[in-house]
Amino acid sequence: MTKNATEVLVEVHRGPILECSHRGHVAIWRHGEGLIGGIGDTEARILPRSSSKMIQALPLVESGAADARGLTPEHLALSCASHQGAAIHTDRVSAWLADIGMSESDFRCGVQWPNDVPARDALICSHCGPDQRHNNCSGKHTGFLTYSQHVGAGPEYIDPSHPLQAAISEAWDDLTDEPNPEFAIDGCSAPNFATRLSGLARAMAAYAAATTDGGTRQAAMARLRDAMMLHPDLVAGEGRACTRLMRAMDKRAAIKTGAEGVFIAIIPELKIGVALKIADGATRGSEAAIAHILGALGVLDPQHPEALAFTHGPIRNWNGIETGHYRIADALTGLQL
Repeated sequence: MTKNATEVLVEVHRGPILECSHRGHVAIWRHGEGLIGGIGDTEARILPRSSSKMIQALPLVESGAADARGLTPEHLALSCASHQGAAIHTDRVSAWLADIGMSESDFRCGVQWPNDVPARDALICSHCGPDQRHNNCSGKHTGFLTYSQHVGAGPEYIDPSHPLQAAISEAWDDLTDEPNPEFAIDGCSAPNFATRLSGLARAMAAYAAATTDGGTRQAAMARLRDAMMLHPDLVAGEGRACTRLMRAMDKRAAIKTGAEGVFIAIIPELKIGVALKIADGATRGSEAAIAHILGALGVLDPQHPEALAFTHGPIRNWNGIETGHYRIADALTGLQL
């Protein structure tokens, strides 16, 4: 399961013709047992991108900042979110900022047009542009500001030497077993710590096994995980795979996408964490692969319409004509768990 080249995980067919293949790696870890399944190179080093937001949110809860500010599961779900910039997201971010006496100008995440179509169109029609609240990471950054305010740290919370980033790095070391991780700067300007794929799966398995009475760290992990499952609409948004598949699983798993073809899953009832990476960075490949794996693990009905939408399609053109479909490749259907 290790030190192998990528394997084909997902195929894209147009009519009778195989048009595209997405190759990648998969690691599946059970807490207390270790790696129980893998495809490709489970030791491949990757940048987890936004799939790691629940680790970046740990200091917010562990420090006592979340309780001091009376944060609810909605706040915690937003702290782990890559949201659409819809009103349900930006209204909550605005209220949270007001509650801590801060404003959009305190963010360091940058301005992004919302991916939510009604929100985008409303800005255009009112001759307005977006601000940093529309950034898909603004919930995470509000959590960063809340932590920094609570511990009395400075405003440049994205600086790798900032106490917040030191706290995230310590949590990362512990959960992934990656001492002194390398990092790169993410799209929201925060450090993003590199890891082996198996290390990311290990961390997600720790979240899966965490209990609210297991100590400070476990309790924080359990609260973040449960908030994601309780509020899938805040973690992503309408039309997004994270939201659609979590709704279909009805609180049986928390899942999170990351840029460049990364996806994770946290499955409490099995104490399993899943991490996968599509080598070409294609989101459609990672969405199809995670949907299949969730079905294989028994927490998502493979015949559920939302599951089939990602694992099979159909693919339609602008006229609504069915032009093709996805196919889960043999390496993935043959994965032994």
